[in-house]
Amino acid sequence: MSIQVMSTDDRLGMQLDDDALSQEYFTNAVYRHWDPGAIEGLDTDHDRLVEWNPEEPAFEALRRTVARFGAGEESVTEDLMPLAQVTEDINDQMFLSSQIYEEAKHTKFFDRYWREVIDPAAEELGFERTAPTAEQYFNAQYNELFERTEAAMSRLLTEDTPRNRVEAYCHYHLAIESVLAQTGYYGIQSSFSDSGSDEVTDEQFAELPGLVNGITKIRSDEGRHVGFGMSKVREYVQEGTVDEAIVQDTLQELLPFVAGTVTDLGENMNPDPLVEYASDKLSRRIEIIADADADVPPVDELVDIDGAVAASD
Repeated sequence: MSIQVMSTDDRLGMQLDDDALSQEYFTNAVYRHWDPGAIEGLDTDHDRLVEWNPEEPAFEALRRTVARFGAGEESVTEDLMPLAQVTEDINDQMFLSSQIYEEAKHTKFFDRYWREVIDPAAEELGFERTAPTAEQYFNAQYNELFERTEAAMSRLLTEDTPRNRVEAYCHYHLAIESVLAQTGYYGIQSSFSDSGSDEVTDEQFAELPGLVNGITKIRSDEGRHVGFGMSKVREYVQEGTVDEAIVQDTLQELLPFVAGTVTDLGENMNPDPLVEYASDKLSRRIEIIADADADVPPVDELVDIDGAVAASD
């Protein structure tokens, strides 16, 4: 490993740049640390699911949602590794290290939720226990989206070009983190708490404070991840290294797979508000990246989740 000698004035140069956006995000990640094993409300969720006594299709819809987003968090934990390997800047490396750690925490939360809530409730309701990795929970659009993301990230290990980096950021930080995850979690919030949108479902589901508490933490983390990805893509576009059309084409190509992932979560789910929410997110991200006068929102705004108040236990 080579040691970079930094220019100095009257003092020794420092390895880290406190003014770097990635250092600001890293500091915010440390400040907002949370433990997936300490999320409260899971006992309440179990009791409310049993009290709700849903028909099997409704319970399957919940299992499909938890399985799909749990597997998604596991996939992005693995898929981010190539980007961390090719990144040279220590400030970016530190942030990406914190992001991989946070994706692993998200994976741990969903694993815990399945073990402590889903499986015990299924048994008490008389349903067959299933694995969160069962093929029945994943549709073709979901599989294709994550396969494309894995391929875009892995490509960096053999051909690390500015265009390939931008496409990797578009797949991972913008399509999956910014649009899919935040849309899906918004749908969960709307369905299982008294916040979010009343248009997402026409059925009264049980309020699940443990699930909503967990995804609120996850959504906050992902706001920071999205900000980092937007800032990196914006640099390439504004410097003229990569054409804006590459960004637009990549994201527009992925949007149908994002929409297909959230439109079959349940019979009583209305996909239209979620697809509209996803489209609005995508349009806003592209606008910030393409507009020379626009700014990536400050980190405190990125991690703030409006209206994300968990159901009371």
